[in-house]
Amino acid sequence: MALDILAMAPLYQAPAINRIGPKTDPSKRPADPLKPLVLSRTKLTTIEAKRIMSILDEAIYKVELVTLLSYVASNREDMEGMLGEDVMRAVREHQDLCQVLLENVRCLKEKERQLQEQKEAEEEGWLRDRLLSIELQKSSLSPLTQQIKDSTKNVLRLLLSNPQAARLLQMQTQGRSAEAQNFIDSLIELRGFLFEKLLTSPMEARDKAQFLQDISRQNSNNQQIIDTLEKELAERMKNRNAEEELEDLDAVHREEKISLEELRRRHKVLVGEFAQIREEREINSKKRMEAEQEMVRMVRAATLIQALWKGYLVRSLLRSKKKRGKGKAKDKEKGKQKGKEKGKGKK
Repeated sequence: MALDILAMAPLYQAPAINRIGPKTDPSKRPADPLKPLVLSRTKLTTIEAKRIMSILDEAIYKVELVTLLSYVASNREDMEGMLGEDVMRAVREHQDLCQVLLENVRCLKEKERQLQEQKEAEEEGWLRDRLLSIELQKSSLSPLTQQIKDSTKNVLRLLLSNPQAARLLQMQTQGRSAEAQNFIDSLIELRGFLFEKLLTSPMEARDKAQFLQDISRQNSNNQQIIDTLEKELAERMKNRNAEEELEDLDAVHREEKISLEELRRRHKVLVGEFAQIREEREINSKKRMEAEQEMVRMVRAATLIQALWKGYLVRSLLRSKKKRGKGKAKDKEKGKQKGKEKGKGKK
């Protein structure tokens, strides 16, 4: 959108560029070796340079107005009396177009998300229709975007034709978003760079380049000298410190020897403690193994006793059943004999 704004013809009176200078006055600067970097001019003299700065200033001014349109749309009652009915009508139309675009973009993202989720589950024909629908919706965004660009240009045209309303809107800086303000600050910073570039003549540019080359060469030479001196200093310090070093090594050796003796003493104590602990562990392990073996014997004995007792119970049960069976057979035989005797008596 900024490019479209820059492409619009000038519709307002830009500030006089030849009266805009740097923040500091070069005449107050003290003379120093950096004189080639000081600009000899403080005003633009060529028509081309003035036109370039005029276009950039106009673009910045229009960006400042465009970035406040959302604030105007959200504060219609307060801004209507300030900007006029025509401007507010154009802003409402512009907001409606932006809302339609945002809704279409949201729907398009939702369709793409659904397509990505159902890509593997659906049939090929359904996917092809879905992709065609998404492409058609994407193609409809281009005309809508062009309408928004035209609407923006229309709002700017109405604002620039009413300088008082434009100035009042420009003062509503509290309604501008942080991102938009950063963009405007970047444009203003770019204007400063461009202004300085346009103030520099070709000869001054060559002098500046030559000066920078000389400074770079001098800095390289100085760095080589510094490296050489540092190397010599390091070598001399190395020789000088060779004997501080031997004494330090001897002291360190004595300290390490004392530490070694202490470590040996501690090691001896630890070895004795370790042997005692290992002996105790072996005794405990032996007792634990004996207890486990005793437990196994007791379990086996209990199992054997249970098996013998169960066998005894089974045999006792079988004997009792056998005795009851024999008794029943005898009673049955006696019953038969009694029946026969009764039959004979009746005869």
